[in-house]
Amino acid sequence: MNGVPGTFEVSKKSGTVSCLSLIPNDAVALLVLGHGAGAGMYHRAMQAVAMALAAHGIATFRYQFPYMEKRRRLPDPLKIRLDTVGAAVETAAGLHPELPLLAGGRSMGGRMSSTWVAENPGSPPVGLVFFGFPLHPPGKPGTKRARHLDDVDIPMLFLQGTRDALGSIELLRPVCRALGEKATLHVVEGADHSFHVLKRSGRTDDEVMEELAGSVRRFVDERPR
Repeated sequence: MNGVPGTFEVSKKSGTVSCLSLIPNDAVALLVLGHGAGAGMYHRAMQAVAMALAAHGIATFRYQFPYMEKRRRLPDPLKIRLDTVGAAVETAAGLHPELPLLAGGRSMGGRMSSTWVAENPGSPPVGLVFFGFPLHPPGKPGTKRARHLDDVDIPMLFLQGTRDALGSIELLRPVCRALGEKATLHVVEGADHSFHVLKRSGRTDDEVMEELAGSVRRFVDERPR
């Protein structure tokens, strides 16, 4: 299964960025999938997520943030990242209007997606999916980054490992409880922020990815129509 490459304009100032659609024949939803801070949409981890989701009938629309498109190390200012999420959502919705739209991504891509949704109530996404919500910087536990989630008006799926250095599961559990029925937390025992598991777990990273994709499909199937 091959992705369909393309481009879209973020803004006149930020310019054009690359995107990549992967649409299985049996697609039931489309996830607008943002990448993490340190690796773009072509990274093998992003490819693994897209392929696993496609096997479960979840299409993906991956995209680059402008700094990654320009091969810069430091992420763009917040406004540019949020503008990018908005442009990606608009582009994906226009390309595939027949599919319910989800937004989210790995780490930073997920947090930028939820921030944009919180600031744009009534926007096209009907759900958010976080592949490792970056609740805090490494070694600096806290929940400040989750404050905007109170303003999100759609269901959210949190996929989080128990060894995630950027998202303490002990801190994320109460965050999700406070969000009530809007939040679903799927915990992966022994997984780190990249969903890598140790050999002694008896599981492979591919098996973990299959588990995550299955959870996303259940999230879609259980969404109120």
